[in-house]
Amino acid sequence: MSNSIYLDYNATTPVDPRVVKKMSPYFSEFYGNPSSAAHMFGWTANAAIEEARFKVAECLGIDTPSDITFNSGATEGINTAIKGFADANSHRGNHLITVETEHSAVLHSCKYLESKGWHITYLPVDHQGVIDLNDLEDRLTDQTILVCVMWANNETGVLQQIPEIASLVRSKGIALMTDATQAVGKIPISVEDIDILVCSSHKVYGPKGVGAMYVRRRLKVNPLITGGGQEHGQRSGTHNVSAIVGMGEAFRLAHQECDDDSKRLSEFRHQIESSLKQASSEIQIHGQEVERLPQTSSVSFPRLNLERLLLSLRTLAVGTGSACGTGNYQPSHVLSAMGIHPDDAKQTLRISLGRPTTQQQVDQAIEILTSSIQELYQKAA
Repeated sequence: MSNSIYLDYNATTPVDPRVVKKMSPYFSEFYGNPSSAAHMFGWTANAAIEEARFKVAECLGIDTPSDITFNSGATEGINTAIKGFADANSHRGNHLITVETEHSAVLHSCKYLESKGWHITYLPVDHQGVIDLNDLEDRLTDQTILVCVMWANNETGVLQQIPEIASLVRSKGIALMTDATQAVGKIPISVEDIDILVCSSHKVYGPKGVGAMYVRRRLKVNPLITGGGQEHGQRSGTHNVSAIVGMGEAFRLAHQECDDDSKRLSEFRHQIESSLKQASSEIQIHGQEVERLPQTSSVSFPRLNLERLLLSLRTLAVGTGSACGTGNYQPSHVLSAMGIHPDDAKQTLRISLGRPTTQQQVDQAIEILTSSIQELYQKAA
């Protein structure tokens, strides 16, 4: 894999060596259980968790670190936030609003609630992947208790208008939840107008299997996992101390380096997209007319066979814009919601850059991409 160029950072990221160094002592030196309150081993582990909680809070603009609950990742956080909020607030209403382009964890959680009798509205998006605020306002009812809108889309990088959405929703006394998994570390994040936020560590150069959920103190969210009462009863189970420590350090670095990373990666993205456009006038870049994450490109190659394209890219590790099941490619639900033709949606790659990406890698990637698509388009002519 040493010759490969990794361009799939939206899927996951390598753990930053500085994060690994911070985690290391908690595997074998400071191995106490944070719930062991009678001795120093437990105190040391608990102190490390609280330090990590403070770092995550600072990155997210949270004034009260105790409002953060550590968990196994964004999927658990999403399930807890949606199902737990619905369970705790069903006396207020039985209607939720979300968006057609949300992550599957949100959509499946909403489908689960539908099976229990809840009413769910799935907002459409325009051709760029953005919701209409007037449409959102029209769908709000006196039974609406929660609106769930992803901050940054994982496939296209398209940003929703979270401050404007928050202003609208919260003025009606309705809670706003956002999945900020892809946004953290790429754009400035603040929970000033957010009621519930979920995020994950492994998208921002931290370890896998750990994430966090923020819930504004006045709100009630019932836990999904009960038992020993850890995390103030919000998420029971022995803490994964080393992973939590790693998440804290990863978020500290993200907060510190976000601006520099974003500027550099935005320039790299521009170089790649410009080169692709020059190589073929047929390609489509999704969401390019609205605000996007600085390091994400969703690109369709009409008329080309995606499998042949992937084979021709050889050493490039990129993501696909479609899900593959039993060998048959199906269009991405995100691109379908944006009105992209199914044939074009099937021929889509996601290129996502990261902190380790270098100019040399970008230049090599451009050479491989442009030569491959030019050759394939010539054959397809």
